Amino acid sequence: MLAVLLALIAAPAVVASCRAPSAAPPTPRGSCVLDVNEAAGDEGAIRAVLKAEADRMVAQDIDGLMVLWGEGSRVVNAKNTPLDDSDDQIWLDKDAVRHRYVRTVFPGNPQAAAPASLEITLDGERAIVSATTSIGSELSPAGDQWLLERNNGCWVIQQLTYNLEPPTP
Repeated sequence: MLAVLLALIAAPAVVASCRAPSAAPPTPRGSCVLDVNEAAGDEGAIRAVLKAEADRMVAQDIDGLMVLWGEGSRVVNAKNTPLDDSDDQIWLDKDAVRHRYVRTVFPGNPQAAAPASLEITLDGERAIVSATTSIGSELSPAGDQWLLERNNGCWVIQQLTYNLEPPTP
């Protein structure tokens, strides 16, 4: 009888120790790692992410850049043929995006970059941003398109498509 009583007392402790540990909170990413005033709203947070991307690219801060990008993200070079995706160059997923920065962008040593003339279209948890981007002396009028998604309350970059402007004759 004493053994049965001890087993009943110990049972809740055994069951509690078998439960899966609670999941760790997600690591802050995108707009959640930036000093964004909540009053700025979604558009302010999105603008802050794109400004941080430009600043960190110039600083060649690869770790700071990668925290702005979401899982499954990609970069697409449309090669100035926006209506023909057969010639696009694509970097798929974060490792490839990282590689592009380190091997393609950083060696060009951009001294200044800034997103300008941003046109932001919000659609629930997604935002499409058309931008004129200035990198050094190069200007891409409406040649960049960004896709950002809200993930765990944070706006992260999911895709950049650049060189969208058709060639000038």
